[in-house]
Amino acid sequence: MTDPEAPTTHFGFETIPEADKAGRVHGVFTSVATRYDIMNDAMSLGIHRLWKQAALDWLAPRPDMELLDVAGGTGDIAFRFLDRVKDRGHVTVLDMTESMLAEGRARAEKAGRAGRIDWIAGDAMQLPFPDSRFDAYTISFGIRNVTRIEDALAEAFRVLRPGGRFLALEFSRVPVEGLRWLYDRYSFNVIPALGQTIVGDRASYQYLVESIRRFPAQEPFAEMIRRAGFGNVAWRNLSMGVAALHSGWKL
Repeated sequence: MTDPEAPTTHFGFETIPEADKAGRVHGVFTSVATRYDIMNDAMSLGIHRLWKQAALDWLAPRPDMELLDVAGGTGDIAFRFLDRVKDRGHVTVLDMTESMLAEGRARAEKAGRAGRIDWIAGDAMQLPFPDSRFDAYTISFGIRNVTRIEDALAEAFRVLRPGGRFLALEFSRVPVEGLRWLYDRYSFNVIPALGQTIVGDRASYQYLVESIRRFPAQEPFAEMIRRAGFGNVAWRNLSMGVAALHSGWKL
């Protein structure tokens, strides 16, 4: 029996006990792990690659930087980071889903970069690292899946060194009403159908499009980052607000 006093959260448009969300999200990404990268290309028409390049442009990695990439899954950000610093740096990829990490490890071994990336299963709300450990923290299309976003932001602040950079890439809110209407039609009618066709899993991609609508818009999310202690918080829209980059500094 569900405890009526237990805290609740959302899983897409569904309200569920807070204690259940991590397991539900884990199930989604376990289901899609082997076709995750293919599906990203299909549902974004490849534009997610440009968004990730924009994230690395704004991060401006430097040699010998220590990066923590949370919800890093199959390593897209990690590999791009290493390309930018010409392998003169190190990435720790943390993800809650072991099957996603397994895909990433296989990619790293094939690329000859196994020694440049650590792959760790863990929770964004309780990072297994000491204070002031990393120069930069990135999270791409992952923070909306966290049960308590405020806890994840507090942990990001804790593990960054003074002067460290927080950078989040996430689906966001299209500000123009007509474009938002078109984007909603595409999201709810096309993306779950693609999930069924490519991955054999409609429900996981139905959750994805619903979770985007439950995530805070650009400025409310920026305010959450400020409340976590970050300074010089700023954000940039990508593709007319379909996605957005949020940046903050541990000053």
